[in-house]
Amino acid sequence: MEDYAYKETRENMRTLLCVMVFFSLMKISCCEIRYSMKEEVKPGTFVGNVAEDLGIQPRTLSDRRFRMVSADKSELFQVNEKDGALLVSGRIDREELCQDNSHCYINLKAVIEEPLEIHHITVEIVDVNDHSPNFTDQQKRLEMPESTVPGTRFQLDGAHDPDVGMNALRSYGLNRNEHFELKMENLSEINKIPLLILLKPLDRERTAVHELLLTAIDGGNPPLTGVINISVVVLDINDNAPVFDQQKYSVILQENVAIGTFVIKVNATDLDFGDNGAVEYSFGATVRGRESDIFELEKNSGEIRVKGSIDFEEKRSYEINVRATDKGQVPLSGQCNIFVRVEDINDNKPEIEVTFLLSSIPEDAKLGTVVALIGVSDKDSGLNGQVTCALEENLPFELKPSSQSNFYSVVTNAYLDRETVPEYVIKIMARDLGSPTLLTYESITVQVTDVNDNKPTFSQNPYTMYLTENNVPGVSIFSVSAVDSDENENAQVSYVIGKGLNNTKLASFLNVNSENGNIYALKSFDFEREKTFQFQVIAKDSGTPSLSSNVTVNVFILDQNDNAPVILSPVNSNGSTEFVEEIPRNVIAGHLVTKVRAYDPDIGYNGWLSFSLLQVTDPTLFGLERYTGQIRTLRPFMESDKAEHKLVVLVKDNGNVSLSATATVIIRATESKEAFAVSDVKSAVKNEKENSVTFYLIISLGSVSVIIILTVMQCSKPRDYSSKYSRDSNYVDTSGNGTLCHSIQYRSGEKRYISKLLHTKSFPTLIFFFP
Repeated sequence: MEDYAYKETRENMRTLLCVMVFFSLMKISCCEIRYSMKEEVKPGTFVGNVAEDLGIQPRTLSDRRFRMVSADKSELFQVNEKDGALLVSGRIDREELCQDNSHCYINLKAVIEEPLEIHHITVEIVDVNDHSPNFTDQQKRLEMPESTVPGTRFQLDGAHDPDVGMNALRSYGLNRNEHFELKMENLSEINKIPLLILLKPLDRERTAVHELLLTAIDGGNPPLTGVINISVVVLDINDNAPVFDQQKYSVILQENVAIGTFVIKVNATDLDFGDNGAVEYSFGATVRGRESDIFELEKNSGEIRVKGSIDFEEKRSYEINVRATDKGQVPLSGQCNIFVRVEDINDNKPEIEVTFLLSSIPEDAKLGTVVALIGVSDKDSGLNGQVTCALEENLPFELKPSSQSNFYSVVTNAYLDRETVPEYVIKIMARDLGSPTLLTYESITVQVTDVNDNKPTFSQNPYTMYLTENNVPGVSIFSVSAVDSDENENAQVSYVIGKGLNNTKLASFLNVNSENGNIYALKSFDFEREKTFQFQVIAKDSGTPSLSSNVTVNVFILDQNDNAPVILSPVNSNGSTEFVEEIPRNVIAGHLVTKVRAYDPDIGYNGWLSFSLLQVTDPTLFGLERYTGQIRTLRPFMESDKAEHKLVVLVKDNGNVSLSATATVIIRATESKEAFAVSDVKSAVKNEKENSVTFYLIISLGSVSVIIILTVMQCSKPRDYSSKYSRDSNYVDTSGNGTLCHSIQYRSGEKRYISKLLHTKSFPTLIFFFP
């Protein structure tokens, strides 16, 4: 770089020498032109017209070859060769071109060759306010002891503004603050130093840091500013003694508290900083002897705890002096007093003494009967020694205070029932009025003795018994049971047969075991003769006087299939059932020849009859309807058919062990018209008789059924029981053309179904069907 500068300087000098020689040989005209312009104008800005200022006509410039031959910073300007105008060609920054000068000039040279003329052009660069005052740092920290004397001056670093003249730095400003003011010292026109002056004493405990804002202002229009934040840190001195939150503390402490129990925490604050504000606690000089043995003080936290035994009876109050001292070079201290009042505690439980007790009481005891006498006491005094008593709730006893204090009697306040509660454990609670309350419990046991106040109670009322007919005499058929809630002989129950409610004669054939209630039948019952009856069983205890109760037993006789069907037809002298029917040979198919009629005294399935052919001469000619017993022709008679036919009809019931009977029907076919007429007459007479017989049977059976229904309804209590079971569907033929069936039993002849009915408590509902 140095070689290059040297070479450039040498070339410039050579050029200048050549020009001087040339001027000496030729006639040269020379003059100087001055221009002024502001910095930072845009490129192309017009500065001045060199040709006009030299008096040269613009039209002659091209002939005279007008040009710039040399200049300082010539790249910043250019000359229009046609009109001689001087224009700005680059950025012009006065602070960059002339850093240390208040005035800034740029020298240019213009040459006109024909005739040769050299002109000097000077351009003055005028400053504009394009720079704000600037501080070196944005933040400044100053430390001042709080003991600094008012009027002390602190020199601050000034700001720098590269602008000049009126645009240069002019003044400083400070935000409003009661402790500081600002003055400015002018070292030179452009070097101005701000001074910070303390107006009043500093107090770190009030304000530890003062935040100031210093502003530098230039003289531009409008003025530009720069700012710096100044933090004035106040340094502490030990000028404050520790101060307690309270000068007097008051504490209530119960006796017998555990070792280490927290008593109180004292707190002292020191407004100083660091060691000057660090506080330690200690007992004052007045604390000695007993107090120092009972209490201990933690020097850093100020907590006072118990380290010895505290007894209200020995001493009722303590006064403790505590000192707080800081750690400054010259320590300062403060003091406080703590008054500890010892409070008596309730440390004795009440005592209960039972002076009289009845170990047992009859259940019929009168209200107010005295069961026990008790006395209570407490070793404490005041409220801690006052005692109240109470009994556990929901007991038929109460406490009654006596005329003497702290004595009570336990008496009954409700009627007793041994069967409900045979024994009472009475818990007596004694409570004092101390805080916290202390309790004592004492229990006494009272047995309730029995009296005969309960009748025997049957497990059911009434009982319902289902007994199958043809039972074996002497065998147990039923059992009743009654219990007595009393005890011992008052609860011993015996049974006897009472008076029958109906059919006393049948009830007399029954016996009961007095000890266990098993009932025995002394005879065998027949359903076809008696279907239901009632009797009573009496249960009585062995108490004095004896108490008793009775229960009604409703007996329903259940049918067995012990009756064979009875053929309702004329019986021959040989004892067989046989009858003869005559019909004409010209009858058509489906003709009713006759009908076998039968009756079974049993009921249900046992009395439900069905018909079948055991023997028939011609099975293609006659047929038998299974449930009606009707015999009809299956086809017309043919010439080859016999005139007489024999049919053996089997009639059987539907019992588990079916019983049956047979009837023989002789059918004779006649061809004469008289026979046909006779047959019609016989048939009409027969039908009339059958209808008459059937009508009377229906009336009789209907009457019997109504009587049975009324009897059962009278015996069946409650009536709702019957609705729980299925109703029998019994068949009774009232048409006069079929079999007659009836029932007062459930619709099942099977033994397992009847067995199931025997375990129910309900009475059957009797339903009759008349198809």
